[in-house]
Order: sequence, then structure tokens, then C-alpha cells
Amino acid sequence: MLRLMLAIARKDLALTLARGSGLVQALLLGLLLLFVFSLSQGVGERMSPQAAAAVFWLSSAFCQVLIFNQLYALEEVNSARMGLLLCPAPIQGVWLGKAAAGLFLLLLAQLVFFPASIIFLGQTLQGSPWAGLGILLLVDVGMCALGSLLGALAQGQAARESLLSIVLFPLLTPLLLAGIGVGAQCLGAPSSDASSGWLGLAAAFDGVFLGAGLLLFSFIYTGDD
Repeated sequence: MLRLMLAIARKDLALTLARGSGLVQALLLGLLLLFVFSLSQGVGERMSPQAAAAVFWLSSAFCQVLIFNQLYALEEVNSARMGLLLCPAPIQGVWLGKAAAGLFLLLLAQLVFFPASIIFLGQTLQGSPWAGLGILLLVDVGMCALGSLLGALAQGQAARESLLSIVLFPLLTPLLLAGIGVGAQCLGAPSSDASSGWLGLAAAFDGVFLGAGLLLFSFIYTGDD
């Protein structure tokens, strides 16, 4: 399964980065959201850290939807899904490979979103960077585990592509709240002892989404065949 996961991740990253169109669309959407929210500030005003963290994670979530639609569309366009199903390896390797590729692309996008958030939304780093980095990785892992699972469910018919965003965002709410809570403290919001609680919540939902992916992916990905 590990070999299949690495092969899928390597193939998806090579195709996505070589074409560039899918990642560029996701980056432009996230940057557009950041810019539009920056227009809500008056001249010389500074957006609150809580609101700035919320805008950052909202941009990341919308970017994630486009990323996983693109990753799962690679096999649908070329009718290559049957080849993956016939591969003599646990099919969960496909889910893990897509999740790993999506995690890399999401982190790459966030390297652009984070400085854009600082500039457009008038923020400064004031809190512990380690807590921010920890919550970033925990939330991204959960987002990509769930995004990879629901991305498989949304493929196969054009009318089902919107299903990913409709189902995904309510399930991501606890992770996004954790990311916003810790992110706001890193941007200067009053610190509290809740950081460890948010980190624990994000880790718990990571475990839930990873377990759900391992159990359900084989039924979802092979359901139309």
C-alpha cells in the first residue's frame, strides 16, 4: 500500500505541477478571497486577528476543494480509474496518495496565502510560531484526509462535482474553528490556555477522518463500477 501511495502522489504532483492550471486556479481563488475581504477595511484600519485567521482558513478551504477536484479528475478524464482498481494493492493506497499530494499542494498554496494575509489584512506575528505551525499541520492533515475521501465521492458525473464543497464544509467546521482559534493568538489576539485544547481537538478529528478514510474509501471509489 505504501508503494502505491507514493506512486500515486508522485504521479499526481508531476501532472498537476507540469500543467499548472489547477494549482493556479486554486491560488487565484484564495488570493481573490483575501483581497475582497481586505476591501471591507477602511483606510488605516486593521482587521482583527480573529477575522484575519478566519479569512486565511476560508481561503485554504476553498483552495482545497479545487485541488481535490483536480486530483480526482485526472483519472476520470483519461478513464484510468479501472487501472487503479485492478492494481494488486490495497485501494486505500489511492486515497493516501491523493491525500499526500493534496497536502503538499495545499501547503504550497498556504505559503502564498500567509504573507498575503499579513499584507492585505494588516497583521503582525506576535504569538508563538510553534503553536501556529502545529495547528497548521494538524488542520491541513485533517482537511486533506477528508478532502481525499469526499473527492472520490464527488467524481464520476459533472453534476456531482459541487457535492464536495456542500458536504465538506460542515464536516470541516471543528478543524477550521481550531485553526482560527490558535491562528488568531499567533496574530496578536489575547492568549489563553485554550491552545492545547484546540490542538487536541484537531488531533482527535484527524484520527476520525483518517479512520473513516481507511474504512470507507474502498466502498466509495469502487461504488460506480
